Amino acid sequence: MTDAGTVQAARPRRADARRNYERLVTAAREVLTERGSEAAMEEIAKRADVGVGTLYRHFPRRIDLVEAVYREDVDGLVALAAEVADLGPWHGLVAWLEGFVKYAESKRTFLTELHEAFEKSPDLALASRERIAGAAGAVLSRAQEAGVARRDLDQTDLMQLVGGMCMARNASFAQNTRLLTLVLDGIKAQG
Repeated sequence: MTDAGTVQAARPRRADARRNYERLVTAAREVLTERGSEAAMEEIAKRADVGVGTLYRHFPRRIDLVEAVYREDVDGLVALAAEVADLGPWHGLVAWLEGFVKYAESKRTFLTELHEAFEKSPDLALASRERIAGAAGAVLSRAQEAGVARRDLDQTDLMQLVGGMCMARNASFAQNTRLLTLVLDGIKAQG
């Protein structure tokens, strides 16, 4: 049995179908971030400026849409690791970690839906965590090789510090941003 995402990825889409898909994912990200589990599929379709039938053609179930948003956000975070390389090792690490904090904050409002997606597709959570850890490892390694980040830290430690901080139940974005500066102070190479 295949899921909607696999079927969508298996065959090429027409240009209008690709645009509608992208608009739906963008609208879903916005509405889910704003309203969390209260987000209605009709509201997402309206925000994307498509009919509800178009939405359900692309995403037969709500969970398929949540999964698509999550996958795209993970892709963006992983791509960010390469994009920040031009900023230099330390500034690249800082920019990627700031991106991670924003990424994590956007997931807080629809955690219930993400947990459902992970139950439906257990490999999704594991594969995504591995990809994110790989991206963290890449930016951290660049900083360590340049001598600007502590060498006694690995990507697992870094993700434990930042991920744990971001997932605290009562943490706010402002608090996580402030705490990130403390984490950065702690991982910066001395001297």
